[in-house]
Amino acid sequence: MPPRDDDLKQLARFFVYAVQLGKRFEMGLLLLAIPTALGNPPLVDSVFPMVVQPRIRRLKVSNFRGLTNTEWCPVEGMNILIGGGDSGKSTLLHALSLLFSPTNAVQLLETDYYNRLLEPGFTIEVTVSLPEDIGLANFQQALWPWEWDGEKAVLPDNDREGAPFDPVYIFQVTGTPELELVWQIIQPNLEPVSLSAGLRRKVGVVRLANDDRNDRDLRLVTGSALDRLLSKGNLKSRISKEVSAADLSNAMTENEQQALKTLDKAMEAAGLPNGLDIGLTSSQGLSIGALVGLLAEKSGTMLPMSSWGAGTRRMAALEIARATEASTRFTVIDEIERGLEPYRLRQLLETLSSDGQQCFVTTHSPVVLATAKKAALWYIDGNGHVGRLPQDKIARQQTRDPETFLARVPIVAEGVTEVGFLRVLLKLVFDGKDTVHGIRVVDGGGNDAMLGVLEALKGAGLNVAGFCDDEGRFEGRWTKLKAAAGAKLFQWQRGCLEENIIAHVPIADCSLLLTITIVSAEIGFGRWPTVLIFTAKAKARYLMHVGRMTACGS
Repeated sequence: MPPRDDDLKQLARFFVYAVQLGKRFEMGLLLLAIPTALGNPPLVDSVFPMVVQPRIRRLKVSNFRGLTNTEWCPVEGMNILIGGGDSGKSTLLHALSLLFSPTNAVQLLETDYYNRLLEPGFTIEVTVSLPEDIGLANFQQALWPWEWDGEKAVLPDNDREGAPFDPVYIFQVTGTPELELVWQIIQPNLEPVSLSAGLRRKVGVVRLANDDRNDRDLRLVTGSALDRLLSKGNLKSRISKEVSAADLSNAMTENEQQALKTLDKAMEAAGLPNGLDIGLTSSQGLSIGALVGLLAEKSGTMLPMSSWGAGTRRMAALEIARATEASTRFTVIDEIERGLEPYRLRQLLETLSSDGQQCFVTTHSPVVLATAKKAALWYIDGNGHVGRLPQDKIARQQTRDPETFLARVPIVAEGVTEVGFLRVLLKLVFDGKDTVHGIRVVDGGGNDAMLGVLEALKGAGLNVAGFCDDEGRFEGRWTKLKAAAGAKLFQWQRGCLEENIIAHVPIADCSLLLTITIVSAEIGFGRWPTVLIFTAKAKARYLMHVGRMTACGS
């Protein structure tokens, strides 16, 4: 059978694509690519490695809400995003949800544009790996992959021998000055093609927002988790047919029926549609499917799942999503702790961790940070820069004091002695309200351990301070850190805290100091007596040393 005209046109486009890339195909490679060029991008199934799940490799947001130019390269599995208030955490998650919106009926507001400036517009772009289950070959337009080089999407190198490259696609949504959204796929030849709502629904984002309007996945609306689970055989059409056939006239009183008949006669006399009756109908922006949702039994009564507590609704939505195809979705959760007790929060985190899907989470909860030790922890600062906190440097601190990463100004002290000393000083400076200002003094677990913590926090963009001794190790790292932190990192030039403080205590007061310290310790007067005990011991050692030196005539 001779090739169809459409096939020849598609084949011609394939050769144009190859020329535009400026690549020379070997004869064997070309022969392998030609059959797939008739309906698919070349070599997608033959050479590319199998992609099991959708994965966001890179997210770029420009001029969207409060973010001017933010780039983020999340990892596989769980990505936890922390940061100060109004830093852009929720905006990043909303950008992902907007790009993969299952419908085109999305309302834009001028506040979605940076500084409410409509003219520049905004752009949200992701580089994404897609699994075979998405069914790219079934879409009308051929989608050509880019190659992921570990940091960004580049043109595929078809001349390279050896291991196959990592295929990715660039999806983009643009907000125009006319308050309209344009979804596109950017091909390697920079030609944009339409990103259909069907393909976006195939990816299947499950979004749990931080407000009370997050019951969407519990109802049979287009693209919801419940819709993806149940709508395999035109369920919504069958429901609409059943609902339309319902006879509601029996619910009408005799007077109401008579009024309807009078209206029917008036419509007929006016030459308008007649034969009137009442029934359930959908309207613009509201479908009958949107009125269909999950019900659950409680005390013998069936109640809508959307009327249950916020935490229960969230966990139910995720269970619905887990029941769908696991390879075609990822999860976005804003303020994951909302509505959940600590034990249920741990259950949810365990579920997400074992699910194996890429998920994006924001939080303000120490319980989340202490529990999700295997998750990648990211910090977004006030300028929209996203930095990662290396797990090898923060793991112990994450267990010891997870609130370190949530404070406005964490002060990492070398040990418990320094912690007690600083807390007393800060309470004097801030009139006992240091914690109200977001200042938290934490135990760094020793000189060497706190060095790694400080490096991680500073590198990620946190406004961190430190207080420690100089033990003469890792001078290069300490010098670099002090240059970056400035006055916020205090390190004794020599000696330790006890030696430097007790040196300023008059010798005549040492006996009184020691007495107060012992009495305070006996009645359990907090951690500050620990400092006094250490300083008293240091002073005693100092006096003994001076005494020995005097006795020897030195």
